[in-house]
Amino acid sequence: MNGKGEAAIHRAIDAVWRMESAKIIATVARMVRDVGLAEELAQDALVSALEQWPEAGVPDNPAAWLTAVAKRRALDRLRHLQLAGHKAGEVGREFDARHEMAEADLAEAVDAALDDDIGDDLLRLVFTACHPVLSTEARVALTLRLMGGLTTDEIARAFLVPEATVAQRIVRAKRTLLEARVPFEVPRRHELEARLASVLEVLYLIFNEGYSATAGDDWMRPALCDEALRLGRIVAELVPDASEVHGLVALMEIQASRAAARVGASGEPVLLLAQNRARWDHLLIRRGLAALARAEALGGAFGPYALQAAIAACHGRARTAEDTDWPRIAALYDALAELSPSPIVELNRAVALSMAFGPASGLEVVDALVGEPALQGYHLLPTVRGDLLFKLGRRDEARREFDRAASLTRNTRERALLIARAKACVAGPEDG
Repeated sequence: MNGKGEAAIHRAIDAVWRMESAKIIATVARMVRDVGLAEELAQDALVSALEQWPEAGVPDNPAAWLTAVAKRRALDRLRHLQLAGHKAGEVGREFDARHEMAEADLAEAVDAALDDDIGDDLLRLVFTACHPVLSTEARVALTLRLMGGLTTDEIARAFLVPEATVAQRIVRAKRTLLEARVPFEVPRRHELEARLASVLEVLYLIFNEGYSATAGDDWMRPALCDEALRLGRIVAELVPDASEVHGLVALMEIQASRAAARVGASGEPVLLLAQNRARWDHLLIRRGLAALARAEALGGAFGPYALQAAIAACHGRARTAEDTDWPRIAALYDALAELSPSPIVELNRAVALSMAFGPASGLEVVDALVGEPALQGYHLLPTVRGDLLFKLGRRDEARREFDRAASLTRNTRERALLIARAKACVAGPEDG
């Protein structure tokens, strides 16, 4: 095979792996009850594809081929461990003497290999990767690795941390799950809501990092938004009766609809009120509104994600910035502040109040947050305060706030925007 043909097959393998690796790992994890070992066996199947497909060609159903190979490797591993001379019922060193597998269990694993209960397997994998026993950073890294199919290098570049740091987080996460004997299962009903909250938190963190990058040279990292949205849609299919899942998906769909309009031709940030709404993805808005309607139909209209989605929907429905229903947004933020009080929600509420009732009403709320410990070092506090002061004609104060915000942000694009806003405070006449 020539170089072009082999390169095309490698691209096909990469594409299949990115789309199907979570299902393969989930299927194997149900058999071996160890997420780390499951990923290793799935990677073995990937290596087999890289060795065989350039000569034999891509199979008609490449995902099924990879899954079948990974299952066979898993069964071979289990049988080998049974025959390796360890005492009956005990799997050896590879399970770190923590898992037991009698003959009946091996038979059960064989039966599992013949099943195609992919939905349940994926749901188990989601809850395992996002288990609260792991740190937030570990949950994010492991979820992107197992569910998103991202490499450690891709995750590291997305979050601007060394690849070795991400690799260490993933290794430690797998070890922690094994040592804590976290079962590969969907939580019992009484635990489901709390564990689901952890899953949604991870997806929300991934999406937000893509939507507004905390550091680096890019205002957005669309690939992270795409992964979070894809995983959110999967969870929504797997837990169709959980209203907050649909609320989060609605929020991400509507927010993602603005991606093309949030960045200018040179990569500079374009703020919401200045965006060309013709560039918004109206299919994503419709999908988001449908997901929000589903959340509301399930009785989740006042869940935290659904409330934020309802706020995003107000923007999505407005044909122009002037058409935005700011009084409704302010009321929704009132409800969100009552449900999930936090300094950041209060800061966002201040913006909504300023747009609905004038900058002085927003500034009153912001001034009450200046001494809030959680917002010390948070660049959006002086950003918002600077904007409100500018609108009130207090330009010297506004300039100082924008300069302070520029010194706090770690995002290069955002810093340039804030410096430009600071300069604008002394460029023109005072407002009345």
